[in-house]
Amino acid sequence: MARTVEAVTDLRIVPANEATWADLAAIFGTRGEGSRCMCQRYKLSRGEAFANFPVAERAARLREQTECENPGSDTTSGLVGYDGGEPVGWCAVEPRPHYDGLVRVGRVPWTGRAEDRTDAGIWAVTCVFTRAGHRRRGISHALVRAAVDHARERGARALEGYPTRTAGTIEQDLHVGTIAAFAAAGFTAIGEPSPRRVVMRIDF
Repeated sequence: MARTVEAVTDLRIVPANEATWADLAAIFGTRGEGSRCMCQRYKLSRGEAFANFPVAERAARLREQTECENPGSDTTSGLVGYDGGEPVGWCAVEPRPHYDGLVRVGRVPWTGRAEDRTDAGIWAVTCVFTRAGHRRRGISHALVRAAVDHARERGARALEGYPTRTAGTIEQDLHVGTIAAFAAAGFTAIGEPSPRRVVMRIDF
């Protein structure tokens, strides 16, 4: 019998620099794709490859990028969600040029578009990750909504996401978020670069 899960009704979401590193590490866990990637897929620079960086190095980079445990910082690379006092979700949201791999080699955002890839006024959501044991409770929807407010408050002119269709998608590909989560936050589709992926955007 399938386990019944209740929707989260009182999710608290904070900039990652206000969270502890222990909380963020707990969200990614020790197994699965998230624990291996540590949200570095789009952060690698020219000439870098995952094979050259062990998980510990990826984790160290994420910790530096988020400015965890530095609430006075005016920069961070994402948001952390809490259900009560328990860390349950992560959303990567930054100016689009901060994702060097996305800008240089990512095909999905650019197919059929003539965009200035260096425009820091355009922000992007590249990862929406819910902790194992807390999925299917609306956490990803809440994180995307919070990303809209976060980007707008920090001066973004627009925010993009690159979600996937859920039909036939393997779990490890869901880290980019779902079309439903972005649509519920006010995004509209502006491109369909592949049968599974959609470019969605909200302008401020």
